[in-house]
Amino acid sequence: MTTRERFLRCMHYQSVDHVPDWEFGYWDEVPGIWKAQGLPASVGSLEVFFGFEWSTGVGTHGGLIPAFQSGVVEETETRRIIRDGAGVLYEEKKEGIKTIPHYLEFPIKNRADWLEYKKRLDPSNPERHPGDEHWAAEKKRLEGATVPVEIGIGSLFGTPRNWMGFEGISMACMDDPWLIHDIVETMCNMTCAIIERPLKEIKIDAGGGWEDIAFNHGCMISPKMFREFLVPRYKRITEICHKYGCNILYVDCDGNIMEVAGLWLESGINCMFPIEVAGGTDPIALRKRFGKDMLLRGGVNKRALISGRAAIDEELARLAPLVEEGGFIPHVDHRCPPDVTYQNYLYYLKRKREMFGIPLPEGCPLPD
Repeated sequence: MTTRERFLRCMHYQSVDHVPDWEFGYWDEVPGIWKAQGLPASVGSLEVFFGFEWSTGVGTHGGLIPAFQSGVVEETETRRIIRDGAGVLYEEKKEGIKTIPHYLEFPIKNRADWLEYKKRLDPSNPERHPGDEHWAAEKKRLEGATVPVEIGIGSLFGTPRNWMGFEGISMACMDDPWLIHDIVETMCNMTCAIIERPLKEIKIDAGGGWEDIAFNHGCMISPKMFREFLVPRYKRITEICHKYGCNILYVDCDGNIMEVAGLWLESGINCMFPIEVAGGTDPIALRKRFGKDMLLRGGVNKRALISGRAAIDEELARLAPLVEEGGFIPHVDHRCPPDVTYQNYLYYLKRKREMFGIPLPEGCPLPD
């Protein structure tokens, strides 16, 4: 069974030889820390080293054209002030573990800022669409692919939040709903414009969006606002996907999504990812509430990997019934943090593969 067949059958509740062997990734600091704990110094890609399955994607360009000039604006012995390609000014530490940067200034503060910024989001810009030669090569590359083929389905609210800041976009939802509607409509139009041709001309298995608009107490906007601003636009995007047979559609959102998961499902987005247990979301609770209508990816509590072997065994056993039922790909519920030791991670992979019948890839190390 190919990786593509395995993925499609799992996501359609059909029998598989084993559940797909996927993981989500790692904090930037992890390889260096693990190399001090026994990971071979020669390892480049952790995903390749551990032998995970993978997917491939169709490239689209829904970002800013042109992007802002990025680079270091100011530097001290301990910190840098940087302007990124979205025009956001932020401060970061030079040393230690890098977490969320300290944001200093956002490019969109009001309608006038947005109307100027919006000029960089013209969906008809020819740079958004590959030339004929590149497109022919892309289609040839994906003909008969043996791994899942995915396409990005955008971000309606998470990316604009990055441009406005949490406080800015939150206040605008109340003070200037016209602005939020126009931003979200622009993002929706962009996604619809750039996904239709690939969906029409290439067999695409799944679409993935990104939001990250939830914290451990819930979504940053109310379900009422979610339904007003987002649901109609998600539906337009997912209807295009469904038109061309792409019916596995997921959204990447950390934190507690329990109040809004049903609204994503209503919108046609039927797979939740990465199901951050530590943030208040749980795959078992989602399956109990929404049944087999909702697909699941992630859901392995990263804190179990931090705690050690007994906690890892308990966590995997907790999720075993979902794996058996199907429509669920278990992996760590966010990028693996540096608090997880190399030996604990090796043990997690060994037990996950043993418990769920996943063959151990050749050359993959075992825990001590």
